[in-house]
Amino acid sequence: MLKLLISSFCVFFCFSASADEVIINTNPLPEGFTLGVATAAFQIEGAWDEGGKGEQVWDWFMHTYPEKIENGANGDVACDSYHKWEEDVQLLKDLGVNHYRLSISWARILPDGLANNYTINQEGVQYYRKLFEALLENGITPYVTMYHWDLPIPLQELGGWLNPIIADHFANYARICYQLYGDIIKNWITLNEPHTYCVLGYGSGYHAPGYVLPATGIYQCAYTSVLAHAKAYHIYNDEFRADQQGRVTIVIDSSWMEPITDTEKNVEAVQRMFDFSVGLYAHPIYVGNWPERVINIVDARSTLEGYSSSRLPSFTDEEIEYIKGTFDFFCLNSYSTYLIEHINNWDEMIDPNGASFDLDAGVSYSFDPSWPSDVNWVSRVPQGFRKILNYVYNTFGQPEIVVTENGWAQNLTTVGLDDQDRITYLKQYLSALLDAVYEDGVNVTGYTAWSILDNLEWAHGYEQKLGLVEVDFSSPERTRTPRASYYWYQTVTRNRCLVENCDQI
Repeated sequence: MLKLLISSFCVFFCFSASADEVIINTNPLPEGFTLGVATAAFQIEGAWDEGGKGEQVWDWFMHTYPEKIENGANGDVACDSYHKWEEDVQLLKDLGVNHYRLSISWARILPDGLANNYTINQEGVQYYRKLFEALLENGITPYVTMYHWDLPIPLQELGGWLNPIIADHFANYARICYQLYGDIIKNWITLNEPHTYCVLGYGSGYHAPGYVLPATGIYQCAYTSVLAHAKAYHIYNDEFRADQQGRVTIVIDSSWMEPITDTEKNVEAVQRMFDFSVGLYAHPIYVGNWPERVINIVDARSTLEGYSSSRLPSFTDEEIEYIKGTFDFFCLNSYSTYLIEHINNWDEMIDPNGASFDLDAGVSYSFDPSWPSDVNWVSRVPQGFRKILNYVYNTFGQPEIVVTENGWAQNLTTVGLDDQDRITYLKQYLSALLDAVYEDGVNVTGYTAWSILDNLEWAHGYEQKLGLVEVDFSSPERTRTPRASYYWYQTVTRNRCLVENCDQI
């Protein structure tokens, strides 16, 4: 039976690593399908200590540990979108997008992170109100993320996402957001990519807050994050949905993962890694509880390592029921494809440096050198994008899917205004999406390119460019100049087609 399952997995999900031929889909975008672009507050706003905003964890991290950021960059000014938001809205309008995904800075609304009437920052409230209204006046639907990694410092001092009390603070903040903007915002995202901020912020320490807790930090962060999302969802469901008629979900991120060779162990390793990445966050919400494979592996390895109980926090029966079903659609961020290789005897290994999430998963990652790439985390493998859409759709109950981030990263030294590599990437990935829709029956209703602007790419600083619009970070004006990809995407939003003449349907 195991070999049959593995064979079936490869029939639907494995492809030749060297395959690079791409035939562009000639179907039009489906009726009702929306195109958009995305940003996040900390990455573009700047004004880090203006307008009543409180300090948040990335402000502190970049100011305290500049050596951990490429060229010691920070977000004090970033794209200066706090002051240049009207120019940004005009760029969005001219681009012709249907939706714009952006985030609210928690600390700009609640400077100390606490939701009470005495700490609500009215200047921050009005900033977002004006921005949201301007978008709607220009025919652009906002998709609003309430948490995109910028935890207020007073809450970080409580332990951040390691402390379950943060779930209650987030739920209270979400209620404030619904009260302030729910009359006009109908698409809410609770958390952005908890897998990323848990692994990099609480496991490796590569991101803020810089905690190096690979054995327990990631799992505790995941527990608190999933619970926080569920609380925010239930508040909307119980208190606001009837009047506001919006919808709420979470953003899950995943690359496609391909076995480096189609051996039984490597195919099993891919399935295992999906459970430890996507499944750790999506499974409790879309199916119920942690993935069984994750529970069993962490429990067994914890015993092997001498722990008295599992390093993975357990959900109570009440929590499992409370979390399950807290979604209205599935938001997916996906950029790339990785090759996965099983680590031999991983289930019996004890690392002298201690237990870790990586050893629990027991895999190694790599890229095929034939895959086009300009940075170390994005490769152009469009067939992998089609596969991850299929995987999500068929694993989590065939939900409506909106792609909320997808884009091409380039080094500062290789990017210019004529960014043909980005156009190729976007065209091929949108084509793969249409293949998933038309040929595989996957219910994808929207696509969001990251990003409209070059911005602060976290620990990469300003050294990697993903914008359809170039931003001159050496200029006090933060001058914006559309790239070739901006104009290409503009033709797609206007023609709703990836080729000169689409098929008639």
